[in-house]
Amino acid sequence: MRAEWGLVLEKVVTHHDHKALIELFELLLTEDERSAIASRLKVFQALLSGQLSQRQIAGEFQISIATITRCSNYLKNMTDEQRAKIKLLILE
Repeated sequence: MRAEWGLVLEKVVTHHDHKALIELFELLLTEDERSAIASRLKVFQALLSGQLSQRQIAGEFQISIATITRCSNYLKNMTDEQRAKIKLLILE
């Protein structure tokens, strides 16, 4: 059975209790998985803000250049509309 991302999102958005949501993620994801998601968010935010170079991002957030490069390449392959949407969702 293939996992359905929509089901995950549905479960997440139905939790209005911040504490319960934290508990849900702690039960669903390992510490490494939660850390990877948080790191990915930091990288996207830093890249989209355009204030730091990739090396500066790596040094400041202790994130590998490989992860930063993957995120950067992903952003480069997005349409202008997709980049505008992700900026709206994670920077504002």
